[in-house]
Amino acid sequence: MDDARLWGSEQGLWTASPDHYREIIAPEALMVLPDAPYVFSGEAAVAAVSRTPQWTEVAFEDQQVSRPQEGWIVIAYGVSVSNAQDRYAAVCTTTYRRLEHDVWRVVQHQQSPRPAS
Repeated sequence: MDDARLWGSEQGLWTASPDHYREIIAPEALMVLPDAPYVFSGEAAVAAVSRTPQWTEVAFEDQQVSRPQEGWIVIAYGVSVSNAQDRYAAVCTTTYRRLEHDVWRVVQHQQSPRPAS
C-alpha cells in the first residue's frame, strides 16, 4: 500500500461508519482507547470505535511510516478531528497487516488524547 492510500485509509477510520470498521479491523485486533476499560480486542474493539463520534474534519501532523517487514505497516501520527459539536486531538499508532494482494486490515490501534489547548 503506498503512502497516499495508507493515509486515506487512516483518515477513513476517523470518518467511517460502524460498517466500515467491521470491514477493515481484523477480528484479532488490539486497541488502546481513551474510554474504560481502555484495552479492547476483537469485536469489543470494533464496538468501542463504533461508539465514537463520526468526525467530519481530520488533520494529521508528524506523520511517520515504518515498513518493518513485507506485509506489515506501522504508522504514528498526531491527529485533530472535529464535527459540528466536538473537537478531539490525540497521538496515535496503527498497524496494518496485508492479508493478500491489496487487502489490508488493522491489527493494532492506540490513541493517547492530547490536552485541550
